[in-house]
Amino acid sequence: MEIIAMASDHAGYELKTILKDYLAEKGYAILDCGTNSEASCDYPDFAHPCAEAVESGEANFGVAMCGSGNGIQMTLNKHQGIRAALCWKPELAALARQHNDANILVLPARFISVDEAKAIVDAYLDARFEGGRHQKRVDKIPVK
Repeated sequence: MEIIAMASDHAGYELKTILKDYLAEKGYAILDCGTNSEASCDYPDFAHPCAEAVESGEANFGVAMCGSGNGIQMTLNKHQGIRAALCWKPELAALARQHNDANILVLPARFISVDEAKAIVDAYLDARFEGGRHQKRVDKIPVK
């Protein structure tokens, strides 16, 4: 069973809760890295544990969200083993996985509907990294 690490701040909490149930119904195990309420909080407190879970292999990949998606994505991408992609359309999510081997999908919770979020998550999960010419580019992403 694949494990998805999930993280959000207060702005993404409601969407995270909905997507947790949606993904569990699809047969995924969920590692919830927080937050656990709509009380104001700081996204890095939840982004770092999510990134660490994906980097360590505790989770196969991640789904994270905050209001715009920008803050949590910036935090996630500070980790050398993370390729977090901010996606607001299914096509972007599929390409992030196919061409960039994105291992964390980031959603802008305040700018997409629940139905759009589900379609984006589905596109991400259905896509596979194509490797080939894309692999050499992905290999150049980490700072050494």
